Amino acid sequence: MTAVLATAMTLGAQAQTLKPLDSDREADRVDWSQLDAKYGKLAKPAAGIKVGAVAKTLINEYWRSLGEGYKKAGDRLGVQVDLQAAQNEGDQLGQLAIAENMLTKGYNILLVSPQTDANLVPAVEEAAKSNVPVVNVNDAVIPTAKNYIGNVQRDNGVRAARWFIKNNPAGGKLAVIEGMAGVYAAVQRTAGFKETIAKEGAGKFTVVSSVPGNWDRQLSYDDATTIIQQHPDISGFYCNNDGMALGVVESVKAAGKLKQVAVIGTDGISDAYKSIQAGELTATVDSFPVLTGEVALEVALRLQAGQKLPRVMATPQALVTKENVARYTGDAAAVRANLIADAAGN
Repeated sequence: MTAVLATAMTLGAQAQTLKPLDSDREADRVDWSQLDAKYGKLAKPAAGIKVGAVAKTLINEYWRSLGEGYKKAGDRLGVQVDLQAAQNEGDQLGQLAIAENMLTKGYNILLVSPQTDANLVPAVEEAAKSNVPVVNVNDAVIPTAKNYIGNVQRDNGVRAARWFIKNNPAGGKLAVIEGMAGVYAAVQRTAGFKETIAKEGAGKFTVVSSVPGNWDRQLSYDDATTIIQQHPDISGFYCNNDGMALGVVESVKAAGKLKQVAVIGTDGISDAYKSIQAGELTATVDSFPVLTGEVALEVALRLQAGQKLPRVMATPQALVTKENVARYTGDAAAVRANLIADAAGN
């Protein structure tokens, strides 16, 4: 029996005793910045390893950037990474078909970012039967996932809420544009925002509306337009991703309220950075998808090599505004160093 097969069988046995994963609250976790210090440098991967990566969609820049991270690390480590994705963020069966097809083609590892918490469960179960390690990478959380890589989703909303509390001492009316209903990341981001506003906002803020934008820019534009009509004195919007936030910005501009209404997004896509630099989008909670992709591939290779790692590897995020945008742009090595410094400071 090979070491890889023995490891996969051990992980498969462990899966039977694991409780359903709640990645934000999982105690068995380590921050990405501690990976080398705690577990040593990654050993050279075995020759011929093929990694299948299944993204939610490539329409959204965030998922393209995550794939860029996979391939960047794969090129550096000499590992083949094949990235495929569903046609859009609602194509759950299409995404499942991609994952199942990869299993039939003999991939050694699957990196998956599911559309919902449930749609890739059949593929995960099939992978376990075939002794193929599966790593859940960000966003939706598969309850039976043995290993998860991604940021603390609740903290995303907490950071946005604290910006509003700090920058609006008199309080005000706020609205939330949520992601797809029931998806773990959307639920946690929204809960983190609302709970922090309620607990730390000194009773000065009211969340007047919280509606699903389904990760869709046009729908979010329409939602924001309705909310602004109903609450012309609204102070700000928190959006569960940047595509939706940019739709809200367009609505705010159309209403002539760009100076009055703050808009905070999520993900850190390039158009969000451009909008921040142009003085339109107020902020984004960047979760650094390229770096996340690099970390995810490294963790997957460590697991396949038999290394025992925590169930959750937490990746970085930062609230980026016009005031600090330079800290998180430019040279990748410098940004990585700044994020390590951020982690040490926390």
